[in-house]
Amino acid sequence: MISIVTTNPPRVLVPLANGFEEIEAITVIDILRRAGVEVVTAGVGAEVVEASRKTRHVPDTTMEKAGDQGFDAIILPGGQVGANHLKKDSMVRDCLLRHARDGKWVAAICAAPTVLQDIGLLAGRRATSHPSVRGELTGAQYVEERVVVDGRIVTSRAAGTAMEFAFKLVELLRGSQSVAEVNQGVMAKL
Repeated sequence: MISIVTTNPPRVLVPLANGFEEIEAITVIDILRRAGVEVVTAGVGAEVVEASRKTRHVPDTTMEKAGDQGFDAIILPGGQVGANHLKKDSMVRDCLLRHARDGKWVAAICAAPTVLQDIGLLAGRRATSHPSVRGELTGAQYVEERVVVDGRIVTSRAAGTAMEFAFKLVELLRGSQSVAEVNQGVMAKL
C-alpha cells in the first residue's frame, strides 16, 4: 500500500460546486468519516450548494478559507455541471496543482476527472471517468476499470462506483484494516 499521509487523522478536502452529484460526494464523505478521516467540505462560489438532484447542502467552509489549510488529499465529486464549475474555479485548480506538486493524493469521480485533465494532471496516466466524458481525457491512458490508481491520482467512473471509490480512498489514507472495520457496519460488496 502506498501512503504519504502526514496528519493523524488524515485530512481531506471535498470541494462542492453547484451541480455536484450527491451520491458521489456524500458517499465519499460518509465512508471517510466512518474511517476516522477528517473531511472538510468547501463551497465553491456559494455558501449553500445545490446539487444535481436539487438537494441543498451547507459546506463546512468556503474554498477561499480552506485553500491554505494543510490537507492530505483533495477529492472531487462528479456531476457534469458541478465538474464544469470546478474547472472554472482558480482556487480549486491552484489547490489541485499544489497537491499534485507536493505528492499528495488527488481523486476525482465521474465527470470530475476532466478537471484533472484540464490542468494537465492526467497526462500519460491511467485514468477512468464516466463514459460520457471519455473523449475529453485525451492526455490519459483511458481504462474502463471501476476505480483506477496511478501514482497519487485516483479516478472512478460514476455514482454506481462511489462506494468502491470511497473504500479505495480509505485504504490509501488509513490502510486495509480500516476498510475491514468500516465495512463490518456498512456491508458493502467490495
